[in-house]
Amino acid sequence: MVAAAAALALALAALPLAASAETVLGVYIFHRHGDRTAKSTPPTYLTALGAEQVHASGAYYRGRYVAANATSRIQALSPDVAVLSQLAVTAPVDSVLQNSASVFAQGLYPPAGDAARQTLADGTVAEAPLGGYQYVPVNGIATAASSASSEDSEWLQGGSGCGNAVVSSNAYFASRQYLDTLAGTADFYRRLLPVVNRTFSESQLSFKNGYTIFDLINVARIHNSTIQSADLVTDDVFHQLATRADQHEWGLAFNASEPVRAIAGSVLAAQVLQTLNATLQAPATRAATTRMGIQFGAYGTFMAFFGLAQLPAVSDDFTGVCGYASSMVFELVTNATTATTDAASPVDPADVSVRFLFSNGSASAGHEPVAYPLFGRRETLLPWKTFADEMSKFAVGDTLDWCKACGNTTGVCAAAAAAGGSGSGAGSASASGSDGEGMSRPVAGVIGALVTLAVILGIEALVMLVGGLRLVKKSVAARGKAAEAGHA
Repeated sequence: MVAAAAALALALAALPLAASAETVLGVYIFHRHGDRTAKSTPPTYLTALGAEQVHASGAYYRGRYVAANATSRIQALSPDVAVLSQLAVTAPVDSVLQNSASVFAQGLYPPAGDAARQTLADGTVAEAPLGGYQYVPVNGIATAASSASSEDSEWLQGGSGCGNAVVSSNAYFASRQYLDTLAGTADFYRRLLPVVNRTFSESQLSFKNGYTIFDLINVARIHNSTIQSADLVTDDVFHQLATRADQHEWGLAFNASEPVRAIAGSVLAAQVLQTLNATLQAPATRAATTRMGIQFGAYGTFMAFFGLAQLPAVSDDFTGVCGYASSMVFELVTNATTATTDAASPVDPADVSVRFLFSNGSASAGHEPVAYPLFGRRETLLPWKTFADEMSKFAVGDTLDWCKACGNTTGVCAAAAAAGGSGSGAGSASASGSDGEGMSRPVAGVIGALVTLAVILGIEALVMLVGGLRLVKKSVAARGKAAEAGHA
């Protein structure tokens, strides 16, 4: 979790967040859901606190980018009534993530009041219900793996569809770091049996289930006025639970020597490039252009992207699980006067820059997102060409490239191979701002959904056998029998 001290120290060293003449052309926001019930006690659902968290975040981003008096108002974006062609809001087909996205959208565009009234041909006035409630659609992507609530499930990478990512993540369970931690924390976890014995058996209490054990206790500390054997969960014990959960999930989400393990971050990078590139190519004042890309997904995707973008070099805190309602933002900005004076032409990509910001937990006026440098650099404002070139080094936005990286040959990969795709458009956005040869939006959506589900559904624990590692099918989440990784 990103510490405030580290954020402040970095902010002092960073360039100013905005120049006085700066114009925001568009943004891409990747957001985690709000507070939810525990994974190990299904059905998992978004709580009232969670809804409050994501709504507050939506309201903050309204004040930053959307409202008429927004501090960093997006060029040509409708301030009060949502214009659906300007927004792209997506989330996996899942009650927690989709509901979070819907509530966030209501913070971004609250009921429009009088602006939602319409005068009909006969002179009567029609008033939209609920004070002009705005119906901002959340585009859910259904897959076979999402037929049941993915927030109830603890089986992660098996639903991703990326075979090599599954193998790479599973290899963590054979690593020396994992095995040493498993042995060294055995007594620590066993001592917690009186706290969690209604959900976990003694044999299940180990670092193998480090995240699900932490998750259960964390939810209880937030919502339960009393916890059985609460005296065993001191602040120091809880800190170790959180630290071990971070270690467990980071090991499953990223490995510098095996980039495919972070396939979720690679696909996200391509989606960011594709969306910002489309915004960049349109005239700066064109009202029908997508100005805000908003995607809700799992914390495992945050971790995967953090690793690929070299953010742990900024702070080790970027190797931890981010808090509920966390968000990262990519701002597309310019100081060029053509952004406001030439409505017919796109802004020259040479005049455009990108800024990355992150909020660990719900963004608010008292907890604003902080700008961080990407790719091992010092500056927080990168020229578009530099940003696109660096992102393209690990972005996977071409169907054949995804299939090759994942080792997949069936389904969408068989179709792509038959179509004879080029397999060369990794980022699907060139540094100059021209169209790339990337995948179509429907295919990108399918792959994005598969990868997002990967970080929602969890990693299956491995059983150590003489012949090597063997995947074991997970039993129901209520019995908490498997290690969880990369959950939302």
